[in-house]
Amino acid sequence: MELPTPQDLRERRTALDLTQSALAERAGVSQPLIARIEGGDVDPRLSTLRGIVEALDEVEGDVVRARDLMHEEIISVAPDDSVREAVEEMDAEAYSQLPVLQAGIPVGSISQSDVIHAGEDAGDLPVGEVMSESFPTVGTDATVDEIRNLLDHYKAVMVTDGGEAVGIITEADLAAQLS
Repeated sequence: MELPTPQDLRERRTALDLTQSALAERAGVSQPLIARIEGGDVDPRLSTLRGIVEALDEVEGDVVRARDLMHEEIISVAPDDSVREAVEEMDAEAYSQLPVLQAGIPVGSISQSDVIHAGEDAGDLPVGEVMSESFPTVGTDATVDEIRNLLDHYKAVMVTDGGEAVGIITEADLAAQLS
């Protein structure tokens, strides 16, 4: 992320026909702080600057959120389902991994690799005995940049609301959005 200068911020705000007060409200900061930043009198914290830039992006309609990308239908298994059931579900859906949910809350994940490492007799074992860590979770307001960073390290990202899974995002979903 290239950091905007005070002049960049002022120009974007005025081009969008936003007052300092309106931008401050959208960014969750005070109007005097916006004025001081635009005047070059203060160097804001990165989190404050990010909030201002995101508020400007939202006005422009450029920000894609997790709720815009996610699949609301989550194909999953429970920790007490058998590994055999998990494999059948993965085969039926042509997925290489699935989230493991307990009462709607992400508790782990299971992949073809987990099954292979569990051995030949794993079919009757409960998923909970062979599963891996849960996919990372984000709220519905997470930005595409935050999701992209997580997908650099994980196969999927769970979208949660109040701790409960409400959607899932994979690299394929992100690629479809960006194309």
